[in-house]
Amino acid sequence: MTHETDTQMGADDERWMRLALGQAHEAHARGDWPTGAVIVRNGALLSAGQNRQNTQRDPIVHAETDAIHVAAAQHGIDALRGATLYCTMEPCPMCAGALKLAGVGRVVLALRHARLRRADLGSYSFEAFCSMTGFDVMLTQDVLTDEYLALRLAWGGDAVKPG
Repeated sequence: MTHETDTQMGADDERWMRLALGQAHEAHARGDWPTGAVIVRNGALLSAGQNRQNTQRDPIVHAETDAIHVAAAQHGIDALRGATLYCTMEPCPMCAGALKLAGVGRVVLALRHARLRRADLGSYSFEAFCSMTGFDVMLTQDVLTDEYLALRLAWGGDAVKPG
């Protein structure tokens, strides 16, 4: 796993994260966890996804899996290989596994679970998952963190203690 510094971040990271944040706002307005994701390859949007656990009554419809399903259906699975996922929240273990299987090459995050001090994930981190599974992915973090943190805290659907 490689971490990018601020100077290495792509010029479009904020632009694409704003689109993911818009997806999170839509999910929030609908009554779902406010998480959004977009998948981009070669500067083109492949798909957007939102958390839909509550409204679809399906525990595995997270923003990342929603975006993967849409991209694969519209562009084929090969389009995901090497693509970039922009997500408002650090992928959970299930979503991290889906990203590995899809061959996503870069993940850009707004917020980390550790920042929320989520107790339901124990000591999990995306880096730990990648190390354990040999998932070689580039990681960029802290893109529009404050904007997403405000939405997440306004939602109030999970017990968090922001630090």
